[in-house]
Amino acid sequence: MDVRYCKNCKQMFHYQGSPLCPECEKEMEKKFVDVKNYIKENPSAKMGDVAEENDVPMQQIKRWIREERLSFSKDSGVRLSCEKCGAAITTGRFCQNCKNDMAHQFSGIYQPAKAEQAALKSGDSKSKMRFLGKE
Repeated sequence: MDVRYCKNCKQMFHYQGSPLCPECEKEMEKKFVDVKNYIKENPSAKMGDVAEENDVPMQQIKRWIREERLSFSKDSGVRLSCEKCGAAITTGRFCQNCKNDMAHQFSGIYQPAKAEQAALKSGDSKSKMRFLGKE
């Protein structure tokens, strides 16, 4: 069992992947919904205005943007930089070009050996399931 202190309220809690205790996590999700609604109602709002009006740190808003949970309109002027090339983006960590490049690179990483592919296609006995004591 992993016990940690909440980043927000400093209370001990059973850690389950979030640095916040369940109560603070619920509160943060309520704030997220408020921020999202505020952005919908005020599409040209700046990040500082959103943070101030909703009592949420700008760092948290940036985290939600990087997680692709929030996206600002092009009118707002809110831009982050792609972590790979530095291009201006409105949500996420990477621009669409870098995402496409990485997907292309990752797709070429795993290529089964040609002999393995041929055995799987031909139904070769080496590729069949085996049981102990049986051939």
